[in-house]
Amino acid sequence: MSKKLDYSLLELASVREGDSVSATLANSVAYAQHAEKLGFKRFWLAEHHNMEGITSSATSVLVGHIAGQTNSIRVGSGGVMLPNHPPLVIAEQFGTLECLYPGRIDLGLGRAPGTDQITARALRRDGIGAEQFPEDVAHLQSLLGPLQPGQQVKAIPGAGTNVPIWLLGSSLYSAQLAAMRGLPYAFAGHFAPRLYREALRVYRENFQPSEQLQQPYAMLAIPAVPADSMNQAKRLTTTSYQRILALFRGQPLWMKPPVDSMEGLWNAAEEAGVKDFLGLQVLGNSTDIKQQLDELLSDIQIEELMFTVDIYEPEKRRHALNILAESLSNDG
Repeated sequence: MSKKLDYSLLELASVREGDSVSATLANSVAYAQHAEKLGFKRFWLAEHHNMEGITSSATSVLVGHIAGQTNSIRVGSGGVMLPNHPPLVIAEQFGTLECLYPGRIDLGLGRAPGTDQITARALRRDGIGAEQFPEDVAHLQSLLGPLQPGQQVKAIPGAGTNVPIWLLGSSLYSAQLAAMRGLPYAFAGHFAPRLYREALRVYRENFQPSEQLQQPYAMLAIPAVPADSMNQAKRLTTTSYQRILALFRGQPLWMKPPVDSMEGLWNAAEEAGVKDFLGLQVLGNSTDIKQQLDELLSDIQIEELMFTVDIYEPEKRRHALNILAESLSNDG
């Protein structure tokens, strides 16, 4: 790679078929602790609701739990789906987290509901949706900033903590808003790879400096299946294939063991859809992944990579981080 990038992880606290939520969250803690030892910069948790097999719905609670079980890695949301929440509540939650774990908390924000429309209506404030996202972001920034004379609504805790806000997106909308507000931007290439080049270009070309950020700072999230060999990685990635296939079919999203072949499990159209979903996936050993990353990064400019690592066995998932860290450190 032409320059050394920071590298981070995105976690959904995915439940293996037959496992408990308690076991799943214990595995997430061990995964974060291992990432910290290897020098990963951030560990973010994604907000999803009403999805059997994904347990990161109470995102701020898990951010606090992971931060409390680690020492230095930054922990945050990737992201909080802001249309689901009053900005004051998020400011109080993340302001509290920042007071508990100073200098280690990130607040990534998305404007999608992170669920189906029926659940979105159950979560959302009456009459308020994604169309109010820019105003909600501005309100949240003011609540986390210094108290102003005469300010009537205050986030206590929260005011003056200046928790770093990120905007997340899979289209051009949040790229434009992040550029306009001078905020760091993360593109969700781990599930929506098509517009990543254009979104990153729009963000950099339109960036306006702010108190939080003087220069553009872009992150790209991608799927990774690191393993000791390419053949092993190809087998391990069938866990992701099965879960995305279940997502397309509206089925529960339990993590399933890898299989020798997907033949008979999907049809040609489903196979094409799943592989398109994973269009930015990197896999193989450290040399394979380094080559794939070099190619990916040859025509874009970013400061950080964030990986989703969807591997069934917790031990193999932690081992995958060793391989990933090796590929990222070997940038000569």
